[in-house]
Amino acid sequence: MNRASGAKNGPVVVENLTAGYPGVTALEEVSLALEPGQITALLGANGSGKSTLFSALLGLVSANSGSVRIFGAESAQARRRNLVSYVPQHEQVDTTFPITVEQVVMMGRYPHMGFVRIPRRSDREAVDRALEQTQLTAYRKRAIGELSGGQRKRAFVARALAQNAPLMLLDEPFAGVDRSSEALITQVLHQLRAAGTTVLISTHHLEGVHQLADQVVLLHRKVLAAGSPAEVLTDEQLAQAFGEALK
Repeated sequence: MNRASGAKNGPVVVENLTAGYPGVTALEEVSLALEPGQITALLGANGSGKSTLFSALLGLVSANSGSVRIFGAESAQARRRNLVSYVPQHEQVDTTFPITVEQVVMMGRYPHMGFVRIPRRSDREAVDRALEQTQLTAYRKRAIGELSGGQRKRAFVARALAQNAPLMLLDEPFAGVDRSSEALITQVLHQLRAAGTTVLISTHHLEGVHQLADQVVLLHRKVLAAGSPAEVLTDEQLAQAFGEALK
């Protein structure tokens, strides 16, 4: 992985990105380029800018300077072209609303449907596959609010799977989930990698990163290090990123 830009049409190319919110600079001159068909873990303490970087990749936060490209396209264009799917840290679905797991996963097919959003056979088959991968087939008619935290996270991963985009972003998918759901999500991500999907996953949990990811980006407002887990996850570099939180 290069900290600077790689091929301009790569899955993700960020160049000298500075971004944030009124009065807050969350990212300073961040540059990175993801390799296609690999899992990259974005590591950093809470408040290190991980979610802001995801927002910038999705076009939800404007850059103060620098640029973001997804498969050579600007963020908004990449989303319109269904090049990127996203599993947010905090889902916006109202769990008190009577919507089923199957209906939530079908939302991932909306970019493939027409204006009236009538599912076709290909849409139903994609939903079936996503439910099977996340071991939620038996829960498909259950209300989303009835699921456990881990099952609910798997449902939102299934929604992203059903979208079938070549890039998947996951913001803290292991936060608040049980061990079995964490293991299953990891398995699904490895299956995506085997199928050629590029995955970027943010986390502040160091456990299991060696087994999860091909590449690691260590972030603390700036890119502190990028490369293989063995290259990046050194005591010195982790102390820079996590400080007292590491202890």
